[in-house]
Amino acid sequence: MRRPLIGLTAYAEQVQYGRNDLLAGMLPMTYVKAVHATGGRAVLITPDDPGTDVLEALDGIVFCGGGDIDPANWGAPPHPATEVDKVRDLSELMLMRAALDAGLPMLGVCRGMQMMAVATGGSLHQHLPDLVGHERHRAAAGTDPLAANASDYGRHDVVVEDETLAHRLFGRYLTVNSFHHQAIADPGAFLPVGWCPDDRVIEIVEHPGQPFALGVQWHPERTNDLRSFEALVEAAVRGRAVAA
Repeated sequence: MRRPLIGLTAYAEQVQYGRNDLLAGMLPMTYVKAVHATGGRAVLITPDDPGTDVLEALDGIVFCGGGDIDPANWGAPPHPATEVDKVRDLSELMLMRAALDAGLPMLGVCRGMQMMAVATGGSLHQHLPDLVGHERHRAAAGTDPLAANASDYGRHDVVVEDETLAHRLFGRYLTVNSFHHQAIADPGAFLPVGWCPDDRVIEIVEHPGQPFALGVQWHPERTNDLRSFEALVEAAVRGRAVAA
């Protein structure tokens, strides 16, 4: 039996290696390895030719981390610290809404969790230090997330609401890595179910009307704790069995 096919939303970036200077579809291999380690088969979805037909072949999807989401998507002017990728936003908003309509199991990681809110009518805080007065949710300013080491990430606790999917997966408390400066203000159609206890920044969302739709603000793919990926792959297997 084939492994469940899990899509991973990827970057389109201008890269240089050797004598090559070209636009590349790319994603840290930590995402790919997390899917493979938990029983899935990973495929990259690049943003260069947006369309939802790819979802027909997938059993699940991960909306991966990355840069900032354009505040124009919720009608706000950009903060001076906001850096956007309009092409990726367009592709992922389209994919997110279609995946929700189809009931496709999904996991949102960092930016991916924020996209869950924005795609369903919510909004973001653009620069957390302005809101909470500290920088502990991200690494030192200027650190490239694609080049960051595990030690570059911030760390903090998360408290999880009882009787939720997240509570069944993670328990009441966990400590997470952190690398972001945007955060959910209005979760849209999703429910906040986990928070940083120090400042009440939303760290976990889920959608009770979906077979499996979970967002986490941290980066589990950069850790040994792959419970969120395991749950996604299990949901993908269940969904494929129902469809059959």
